[in-house]
Amino acid sequence: MTRKISILLVCCFILATHVVEAFYFPLHAPVSFCTPAVQKYHEAEHRSLCKSDINMFVNRLDSVETVIPYDYDRYDFCQSQQEYSPSENLGQVVFGERITSSPYNFTFGKNNTCKKVCTKSYKAGGEEAEKAEMKHKLNFLLRGIQLNYQHHWIIDNMPVSWCYEVLIGSRYCSPGFPIGCYVDKDGNRKDACVIDAHYERAQHYYVFNHINITIFYQPLIDDTNLLVSAKLEPLSMKHKTPDECVFLNSLNYEPMSLQKSDLNKDLDITYSYSVHFIPSPNVYWASRWDYILDSMPHTNIQWFSILNSLVVILFLSGMLLILLRKLYKDISRYNQQDLEKAQEESGWRVVHGDVFRPPKGGMLLSIFLGTGAQIIITSFLTLGLACLGLLSPANRGSLMTCVMVLYVLLGFIAGYVSSRIYKTFGGERWKSNVLSTSFLIPGIIFGIFFILNLILWYEHSSAAIPFSTLVAILALWFFVSTPLVLIGAYFGLKRPIEFPLPTNEIPRHIPKRSCCTRPLPGIIMGGILPFGCIFVQLFFILNGIWSHQVYYMFGFLSLVAIILVITCSEATIILCYFHLRAENYHWWWRSFVTSGFTAIYFFIYCIHYFASKLTMHGWASTVLYFGYTIIMVILFFLFCGTMGFFACFLFVTKIYGSLNQIKMTPTMAGFWSSMLEYFILTTLFLLYHAIAFFVYAKDTLMALASETASKVRQDYDIPVKMKKRKRGKKGGVHVRARLRKRKFRPALPSIVTGNC
Repeated sequence: MTRKISILLVCCFILATHVVEAFYFPLHAPVSFCTPAVQKYHEAEHRSLCKSDINMFVNRLDSVETVIPYDYDRYDFCQSQQEYSPSENLGQVVFGERITSSPYNFTFGKNNTCKKVCTKSYKAGGEEAEKAEMKHKLNFLLRGIQLNYQHHWIIDNMPVSWCYEVLIGSRYCSPGFPIGCYVDKDGNRKDACVIDAHYERAQHYYVFNHINITIFYQPLIDDTNLLVSAKLEPLSMKHKTPDECVFLNSLNYEPMSLQKSDLNKDLDITYSYSVHFIPSPNVYWASRWDYILDSMPHTNIQWFSILNSLVVILFLSGMLLILLRKLYKDISRYNQQDLEKAQEESGWRVVHGDVFRPPKGGMLLSIFLGTGAQIIITSFLTLGLACLGLLSPANRGSLMTCVMVLYVLLGFIAGYVSSRIYKTFGGERWKSNVLSTSFLIPGIIFGIFFILNLILWYEHSSAAIPFSTLVAILALWFFVSTPLVLIGAYFGLKRPIEFPLPTNEIPRHIPKRSCCTRPLPGIIMGGILPFGCIFVQLFFILNGIWSHQVYYMFGFLSLVAIILVITCSEATIILCYFHLRAENYHWWWRSFVTSGFTAIYFFIYCIHYFASKLTMHGWASTVLYFGYTIIMVILFFLFCGTMGFFACFLFVTKIYGSLNQIKMTPTMAGFWSSMLEYFILTTLFLLYHAIAFFVYAKDTLMALASETASKVRQDYDIPVKMKKRKRGKKGGVHVRARLRKRKFRPALPSIVTGNC
């Protein structure tokens, strides 16, 4: 039986490495579009109707330079006469999405060139109140341009993307586009101003008031069509008169520029658009998101990260395999000795009467373990649904909704684990334990979240959660999660966990510890390896959160989560064994904090990401960034700490459970045999895939090296020479760089190069 389980585990791990990219499963039925003539014909024939009107929706505006998003209506843009907002789920509201109708509406198949939408007039004369309001609107618009705020438009539940070239032969498609750009006083063109030579006047703001939209559709056999993509090109164009819209080619037009001094003058800004429909029979509706997802950073670096993580697992598995073999010999020798010789033993065996002594602060530890188990199961269930495509970017807000609903429903797990661990520790205040499990960690997170929400309210941000939604969240907490915690605690308090050995009445004296066996060095070392396995994936996750990029690599994330669980477990077990050998039986809290210390490295990395990758403006954005980061660090600390604790708990229970037997029972022998077999098979599997990866990725590595050389040459003006050379039967890539004595030329801004 154990052999079958071992083989099944290895097969599942092999399958996980092949299914690393999640697909998406659209939960919305496709909408058919047709020309007005075809629509009338279908109505006369009483056939299934198709739509001829294409409605475009607008979402919130956000920026990578601030954490504060705003509603579309907060800016003085053209407004829809018939405002309509589709219903939003809980995840969309929490994330601050505010989708509403727009004044941009199209008729399928009808091309328009330079159609006026509206004209916004700002008069310098008039009453003081009107002048103040005009200045406030223009100042808010100019500040939004300076902070590079981005529009997010939606057609047929699909983002209208802005595609531009980032490298030679490489294009990046962003789901948003800027409201404008500006040139500073030194003539440096910022953000999107670098894409067009017309935007070059110093201390000028350019408003993107004209949009060229191209809609691609897939023709069907019944004269209906499916929209497969929508792309746009923003332009700043100064119209001759407010009522006239004449499109000039991209080489001959005057941009719409503003200065601070224009706030005291009469000003008219005319917004317009052009739309063209192009058939695309080779693109199918089911894969219409691919062109956005494929333009994201490629998976090469993900594979390198996973390969690095597998090497770490191989190292830890080898150490654990040696440790298990030594334990097997120690246990066999110990069980064959008489009582007098056994009492003279030293090391981990002599603390068998104290190793299961309840720790100090057992209630707090049990609360952490219960909430951590709830977070672990929530995370893996969410990843499983995401890998099935049910939580794809096409299903807006589904990811956050799923996380919150699963967390609330899994309160049963938190109550059961917390109460049973507390009962095992001999605790008697079970009511305090249950209430603390229900309110301690959720209360801390909700308190931080509420303070951050007050800041968003103060800034009039669209991310501020309405009061009704806060009441709904509190109702889920008090009336759904808390009763489930009580139900779980009822079952957990029925029977404590039985330890294989009794505990001595008098605690054993712990000998003087060396530097290596003290708590702090072990805790610091225990978090390095798990963090080293995930920090690359953390970069993409943080980019998705703070740079507003589409994140869809849930297959990679699932594999990294499995690697994290393995490294946390193995590192904690190895360090726990070394501390037990030093006759230190205080392993309860140490095992939890050792793996949980990975969250401290995560927090340090978030500080580094904030300082090196982001350019936040204003105190509110800084407070919001670190506030949300603290919430993630708390959850991550409980996730890793709980995983390491239960791995160490199983390890300690098994090795000390074998000491009270004259010889190892078949069950125990089967356990060690299956453990050894599992790690041997895992080691062979890792070696096989590492070799196979380099065999199949040889061409990819060459292309990646060439791309790296090209990038270095473009950004830093460093000539890079590449050549293949052979030494005997071995081949390789030799990269040599030589710096020229010339003035350093800085790289292009991130909006052009695509750097994160």
